[in-house]
Amino acid sequence: MENNSNTFESVWATLKEVGAKMEQSRAEADRRAAEAALSQAETKQQFKELGEYIKQVSQQLGGMGNSNGEFAEEFFYNALLRGKRNILGETFDDVMKSSKVTFNKGFEDEYDILLVNGRAVCIIEVKYKADSKDLPQKVLRKAQTFRVNFPKYNDKIVYLAIAGMSFDPRTEKACAAQGIAIMKQVGDTVTIYDKHLKAF
Repeated sequence: MENNSNTFESVWATLKEVGAKMEQSRAEADRRAAEAALSQAETKQQFKELGEYIKQVSQQLGGMGNSNGEFAEEFFYNALLRGKRNILGETFDDVMKSSKVTFNKGFEDEYDILLVNGRAVCIIEVKYKADSKDLPQKVLRKAQTFRVNFPKYNDKIVYLAIAGMSFDPRTEKACAAQGIAIMKQVGDTVTIYDKHLKAF
């Protein structure tokens, strides 16, 4: 009988020990889960803060890009107003800027600067940095949209030009191959490369 009692007590002691260890393990698991949840919440907050920071930087960079574009457009517009209007022997009488148009039967497009005289129009696309490989194709499209959007000029020759504060050599080469004039800032003046210019 004494052996049974000792056995019961030892089993009971073992069960209590196992129960205590299970409780300890559960408490440890709960602590780790709480830490993980806290860490996850902190990580989520950090990602949220990082997202806000990236958004602010993107807005600032976008603002800078817009400012650079406006600066470039103003620079070339003023240079053309001051008399740099001769392209391929054409002297243009009028200089117009920022003509954005939308027609129901035409195309929505924007023409940064237009030079106009009695027989020709020159559409100038202005970029702060002309380094896009598909830029010449975009400019070629403007000759088509312009004809549709401004039918009153359909009797005129259309020339195309890209003006930039800087040019990637590949973009320059592509412009030359497509017959698009290049206008570059050189110090305080504008240099025009138009030997390869084509009429559209």
